[in-house]
Amino acid sequence: MNGVWFELSVFAGKTFVVVVYLFLLYRLLGKRQVAQFNLYDLVTVMAVANAVQNAMTTGKGDLAVGIVCASTLLFVGWLVSRLVLRAPKAQHLMFGTPTIIVSDGHILEDRMRRERVSQEELEAALRSHGLVVPTQARLAVLEVDGSISIVPMRSTNETRN
Repeated sequence: MNGVWFELSVFAGKTFVVVVYLFLLYRLLGKRQVAQFNLYDLVTVMAVANAVQNAMTTGKGDLAVGIVCASTLLFVGWLVSRLVLRAPKAQHLMFGTPTIIVSDGHILEDRMRRERVSQEELEAALRSHGLVVPTQARLAVLEVDGSISIVPMRSTNETRN
């Protein structure tokens, strides 16, 4: 019986290492990699999951191994959420910070390039806010969830009030 518990703890340890490694790898790829997934991202995650399955389970399809690995994944998620709540600096380190990509109508191309935001993505965000060109935006911010928030320029009537 001790041998079974030891083997299950090895699977839990391997799962923990794999999930931390994947988290760090995705974080290094940039904050947009953890945004809402497109089809390519979803396929990539599914392929990665399949690729690391053997690393976590040594190719075993046992029910107990699956339960231990799933429990470890959920536990790591719970730990991360607790860490973020207790240490706000950890949130910035783990999930990044918002990035300004348009300021007073001027596109900050170096930041767009660094965050891998295309001109088309920016234009789509502008259109969704009823704007046509970046010069109509006082501010555009790439949020940590990958969305782009837009603050339009104020009209002359609004600034007088």
